[in-house]
Amino acid sequence: MRPSTATAMAVALAALAAPAFAEETFPATLAGHALLPAFTLIAPPADAPRDLWVSGKFTGPARNDQPMSVAGDVGKAYGNHPTGLSLPFLGQSVQGMSGLAMNRAPDGSWFTLTDNGFGTKANSPDAMLFFHRLAPDFATGKVTRLETVFLRDPDRRVPFRIANEGTDSRYLTGADFDPESIQFHDGTIWIGEEFGPSLLRVAPDGRILSVHRTKLDGATLSGPDSPGVTVPAEPGKGFQVQRSGGYEGMGLQPGTGLLWAMLEKPLLAEGGKTEGDFLRVMTFDTAAGDWTGDSYRFRLSEGATAIGDFNFIDATRALVIERDNGEGDAARACAPGSDDWSACYPQPAKVKNIVLVDTASVDDQGYIRRVAHVNLLDIADPEGKALPAHKPAEGPFTFPFFTIENVARVDETHILVANDNNLPFSGGREIGRAADNEFILLSVPELLAAR
Repeated sequence: MRPSTATAMAVALAALAAPAFAEETFPATLAGHALLPAFTLIAPPADAPRDLWVSGKFTGPARNDQPMSVAGDVGKAYGNHPTGLSLPFLGQSVQGMSGLAMNRAPDGSWFTLTDNGFGTKANSPDAMLFFHRLAPDFATGKVTRLETVFLRDPDRRVPFRIANEGTDSRYLTGADFDPESIQFHDGTIWIGEEFGPSLLRVAPDGRILSVHRTKLDGATLSGPDSPGVTVPAEPGKGFQVQRSGGYEGMGLQPGTGLLWAMLEKPLLAEGGKTEGDFLRVMTFDTAAGDWTGDSYRFRLSEGATAIGDFNFIDATRALVIERDNGEGDAARACAPGSDDWSACYPQPAKVKNIVLVDTASVDDQGYIRRVAHVNLLDIADPEGKALPAHKPAEGPFTFPFFTIENVARVDETHILVANDNNLPFSGGREIGRAADNEFILLSVPELLAAR
């Protein structure tokens, strides 16, 4: 029987709407598990202003100078679960791993990044900015911090007034930038940050060498926290980048010196709505010190709201973390209509994927091809690699954190994944306890071989 005209039209429209390439799902197996405890603090440099020796003083409605006096929790939307830690902190917290560099240090350690501190520009003026060299040891389950480098601006390369403008040391804080992605290239550190959004070129000793605001189609992009933007401003007109929507991922393409900077969330169109279920990716030439003018699109899967990291694994293929806003094991989800969220997760994790993309395969609308993915909520652990107290009571091992912001290729069959624990505002692993900085080694040979 021949289909009706209406049926034929529906089939044709469905074909047009369908993705140009099928995406496979491959298994992931836990090959190692290590962690840096949530409550890991470090002292500021000796020449840092005294104000920076206590951090988190501005996370409440009024200044608070009494260390460890206000309990942290996950927030109303996530059940108000306590995390067991209290602000302000004596020193600076190492928390919040927000990116892994593709190229490792000569000793094999990983360059990684701490974010802006406590989540916003307003509450983080005493949170120092820094990057680290970390070494996860999957035999012992521990992560060793080998080095921490604090960001500073002694040469006044930052083109706006910083929080510590009047100091000699000019250390940068979370009121200045929100660092979320990092790469190491030709002896220089490159950092993608969210407020501008901007790219920072940084010397190995932490000195800012240059700041590059984002350009898309010849125009400078701004967010509500960009210097010069006065809020209230019309979303989509006064600014296009969502708050906390700048460079969560920034891949370094091997052999080219190009940085592929991916926004965390969709851009805003006029009227305040997003321009679609996709993220913009712009390329920056590190040799020329400027944007190339090329841009691409990454389409989010159903239920995903943002990305967490972006790293190349070869000349054209790369890994992207995509996620929803959920946190916690779905097996402990709150019952529909329940008013008591004290022992359950009201917004459990549902979409936490590592996606393989091929940047050499782009359609006529600029969409990068999604090749395959693994599900971080369904990880096999046949050898019992999960650390004690971090194993689910039953079922597969999961990585059910709100913000998973680190992924990198280790070798031909393994990848490294780590979370941002948003200290002291995230749980995810256990109700009533702050999430640790967890590093998992995953065996994913099929994913890494996919084309």
